[in-house]
Amino acid sequence: MSGRPGDPPRFSYLGPAGTFTHAALRQVAGDACEVPAHDVPSALEMVRRGEADYAVVPIENSVEGGVNATLDSLTAGSPLEIKAEMLVPIVFCLAVRPGTGLGDIRRIATHPHAWAQCRRWIRAHIPEAVHVPATSTAAGARLLADGRADFEAALCPPGTEAMFGLESLSRDVADNRGAITRFIMVGPPGRQPDRTGADKTTLMVQLPHDEAGALLSMLEQFAARGVNLSRIESRPVGDALGRYAFSIDAEGHLHDERIQAALIGLHRVCPRVVFLGSYPSAGGTRVEPRPGTSDADFVAGRAFVESLLRRGRQPE
Repeated sequence: MSGRPGDPPRFSYLGPAGTFTHAALRQVAGDACEVPAHDVPSALEMVRRGEADYAVVPIENSVEGGVNATLDSLTAGSPLEIKAEMLVPIVFCLAVRPGTGLGDIRRIATHPHAWAQCRRWIRAHIPEAVHVPATSTAAGARLLADGRADFEAALCPPGTEAMFGLESLSRDVADNRGAITRFIMVGPPGRQPDRTGADKTTLMVQLPHDEAGALLSMLEQFAARGVNLSRIESRPVGDALGRYAFSIDAEGHLHDERIQAALIGLHRVCPRVVFLGSYPSAGGTRVEPRPGTSDADFVAGRAFVESLLRRGRQPE
């Protein structure tokens, strides 16, 4: 799929070049046409409008949790599905114009998620510095290099500073060693990636309003089928206070019997269930069904019920 037959696929992403999202895109894109977007909703809308074949956006950080702009934008419009996920280790560079020292820095630009991962380092080394929000970890560096900035430094991925002719005062800025951001590749609905045995299924599930035990009822649909949840986050529906949906990563694939059974259960008890794709887990850890929840167990259970139904059928 691309703009014209024979053209490479088009990938929108949270730009500009040099962001962690750009690094994630390089894991899956090959010789794709790269189309930078100024924010996550814009990258996803390019796919909806047919201006890009896929989008690469961040969805979860090991320090800050879910990326709300992605969680909300995935379901705010025509359907989209996740086709793959990528993991990128996160460490930051403190980029400045040549000749700038630590003592000159009063304002630092970067994405809010990046700032949250570096606050302690900044407080220890540049305690007077304040945060200037930027649309991405590379956008601030680009503005700083262009001379259009009202700040003296930017936090960006190591190597990005060189792309813009900046210098680095430190290439190891981080509060949490080993921090990782999870990215997803999103495309139009269609065939799911093949089942690998180490898969995830992502859903957005809305709860009934003002119904006692609604959350428990929703969670029981997974527990009863032996489906483990690797992530669950609440998001406001947006039309009134107290109305929530849950963004969920379940371990398993749409072709797994236990995932299908959980989806049937959710459809019975929840007013809205949005399927956002089944895809291989970047970690590669195989999911081992607990006893009684393998595909063979579900098939055997249906065969048992069918045998009971056959007993009462009258010969024609």
